[in-house]
Amino acid sequence: QVQLVESGGGLVQAGGSLTLACAASGRTVSNYAMGWFRQAPGKEREFVAAISWSGGSDNYADSVKGRFTISRDVAKNTGYLHLNSLKPEDTAVYYCAARFSISSYYYTNNNDYNYWGQGTQVTVSS
Repeated sequence: QVQLVESGGGLVQAGGSLTLACAASGRTVSNYAMGWFRQAPGKEREFVAAISWSGGSDNYADSVKGRFTISRDVAKNTGYLHLNSLKPEDTAVYYCAARFSISSYYYTNNNDYNYWGQGTQVTVSS
């Protein structure tokens, strides 16, 4: 069993930056692919970014490409999402997710993941 805990959310002005962290416990996640999703009020949860277990492959939603960067530190059992050039429309609860994987693939669908964090709120003011 894997437990995920996000941190790093907060209130930031448009154009600002944040770094979200996703700390894993219960089992090493070195063989786990990770992803980030977000859910704004009244909207469905949407894919943001994903990274393979090795970190060699990643993928981003078009809305964040060039502004957000996903990374992971296997030694620290932690994944990260670096948010730059934030916009008010990035306001949402951000969730990290993980799934066991030994391939070089990343996963972009909600249903691909079986471990989820509780979420961290990101609010971008205009």
